[in-house]
Amino acid sequence: MSDPHDTACPPLLAADLAACRASLASNSRTFHAASLLLPPAVRAPATVLYGFCRLADDTVDVEGGRRLALTQLRRRLDGVFDGRPQPVAADRALAAVVARFAIPRALLDLLMEGLAWDVEGRDYETLDALQDYAARVAGTVGAMMSLLMGVRDPAALARATDLGVAMQLSNIARDVGEDAAMGRLYLPRQWLREAGMDPSAWLAEPRFEPALAGVVQRLLDAADALYARAAAGVASLPLACRPGINAARLLYAAVGHEVVRAGGDSVSRRAVVPGRRKGVLLLRAALSLRPSRRLLQQPALAACQPLLAAVAAVPTPRSTHKVDVVIDLFERLERQERQAAWARSTA
Repeated sequence: MSDPHDTACPPLLAADLAACRASLASNSRTFHAASLLLPPAVRAPATVLYGFCRLADDTVDVEGGRRLALTQLRRRLDGVFDGRPQPVAADRALAAVVARFAIPRALLDLLMEGLAWDVEGRDYETLDALQDYAARVAGTVGAMMSLLMGVRDPAALARATDLGVAMQLSNIARDVGEDAAMGRLYLPRQWLREAGMDPSAWLAEPRFEPALAGVVQRLLDAADALYARAAAGVASLPLACRPGINAARLLYAAVGHEVVRAGGDSVSRRAVVPGRRKGVLLLRAALSLRPSRRLLQQPALAACQPLLAAVAAVPTPRSTHKVDVVIDLFERLERQERQAAWARSTA
């Protein structure tokens, strides 16, 4: 984290932060709820990272998965890392955040690679192959979140990437029907065949059946094992950051639990965590600040090794200790945002 007055770091503008926050609130209620428990020094840049990741994902989907969309996104990243972002909120804000927190370009490139696999319509034969995908589209986000909190230790980073992969597996389990409607199948095809299903035939006529429930349960079991490992990493984070990351872990795991309550049917229905249940989990997240570190030293997933290597290749910022200055910066930005919102509401 560098001094906000450092001319090498472009400024993060309150208006750009507000635009990213609006995207977060409307596109991911679960992540938004978890982010409310993060301290301002992390919540604001996390919102920016999510805003760009959401933009990238939507651009590929809305553009029909065209390779041109990916080419344009990569060019935008060139501008971000060259200090010449395009004149849009997401790009300007991202340029400020990657400079301030020394986020490696390689992490964003790996994210783009995962999106390219979507464009290609890649199939995933095994869980290992699916984890390669999840590491790129979500494990990268876990790694970047760790950097926002000033945590670059390899063991803690491994657990952060575990959390990202687990969250992606939960999303896949929840979205089986939605993905099938778009001609996509992310469940390991080997598992489907072992359950007596023909993946291509099922994708041609997607429907819920008991055999599918078993495959979804296997995926959720794999996610739960990673959530347990991620809990050990939470204990390595600054105390003020633990409630927010706990919340993300518990809320996304709860999505999978709702799928289980529906008998594993995520084809004819979409699992939603009830508001009351979310409230209980948020309270638990705020109170469980010292989870067991027993699984902290577990080896990183093979799929996540490139993420850890990307971070190791970038020197630790010399000014990481200037936490109070950065907190003050983001608190001022949030005050500006609130004041602007109040002015709009009374105009």
